[in-house]
Amino acid sequence: MQKVEEIFWLRAYGCIAVFLFHLMDQVNNYVDNLVTDFMRIPLVLGTPIFLFISVFVFAIRYDKEVPEGFIRQRVKYIMLPYFVYGLIYSTAEWVRAWGEGDPISFWANAVQYFVYAGWHGYFLIIAMQFYVGYWLFTRWRLWRVNPVPWFWLSCLISMGYWGTAYWYGVDPPGYLLWVAPLGWLYLFFLALVLVRYYPLAPNGIKAERPLWMKYLALPACLGIFVLGLCIATLAHLPDFTSKEVWIIPFFVLFTLCATRRLKGYTAPNWVRKINVYSFGIYLAHPMFFIVTDLVIAPLSLPIVVYAAILAVVSMVGCIVLSNVVNKSRIGSMMFGKQLNVAMR
Repeated sequence: MQKVEEIFWLRAYGCIAVFLFHLMDQVNNYVDNLVTDFMRIPLVLGTPIFLFISVFVFAIRYDKEVPEGFIRQRVKYIMLPYFVYGLIYSTAEWVRAWGEGDPISFWANAVQYFVYAGWHGYFLIIAMQFYVGYWLFTRWRLWRVNPVPWFWLSCLISMGYWGTAYWYGVDPPGYLLWVAPLGWLYLFFLALVLVRYYPLAPNGIKAERPLWMKYLALPACLGIFVLGLCIATLAHLPDFTSKEVWIIPFFVLFTLCATRRLKGYTAPNWVRKINVYSFGIYLAHPMFFIVTDLVIAPLSLPIVVYAAILAVVSMVGCIVLSNVVNKSRIGSMMFGKQLNVAMR
């Protein structure tokens, strides 16, 4: 498979964005103002980046046919960590509730985490749906169909899904609203469109990007959108999550611009290192946030010092854990496999 340097940059950005977004959740327990709102703007794209990459990489690597055991491999390395970390986080929540004098049923709490995907690992359920979707895409030979019209339709569907759900106050248990594929369809088809017009497409044909892609990839388009978003933030209008209507045009503009501008820029080793640990960091960082917070919160440190300690300890903890568990195959399957990334 050809090395797509842009993906190294995007995966590193997505990993850092998710990490810092959840760090901001901890910080917001002590300070929540307009400054922290502005800081969240570039961080809301973290989860969509991971989902987009999951399809883009497979479309580049496999093109029209996935290998035997494709789904089985994904189940081992995606769903097993979902249950392992789900058990860790659900048990920690159960212990916390009992410690605070608000006892809850262990099994009812586990159902909230495992069945209703009520923790940040909901991303793994969405990713698994995308893997099955790509398997069906190749099996039904849908690569014969131009994905561009389907991309525009998927944007409308995803925007309609989030808009309708929030307008009518739809609130199913856990994160079931978030794991439904309708809200993320645009990422699947955006990946297919970008692969179709990638300079070195899997079929060996260099396809010229259509005008609409060239125009939307201009930094000015992304800049105008971000300016509008900043103005809206001053008015306290947007909610800063990756599941909002405005995220869809934001992510499309960002991705088109980033993939165009990053083309030809070789990712340095520090970016590649983040790629190596990205899956483990995504899964484990809230655990280290919680443990570190229990230790340093009573110290009443200045907020900048508190955030810095939380970030450093948690990042180091994730990397150490990843290195330890990846010494064995079963450990990597249970706690998150490191990516095999060649250093420069």
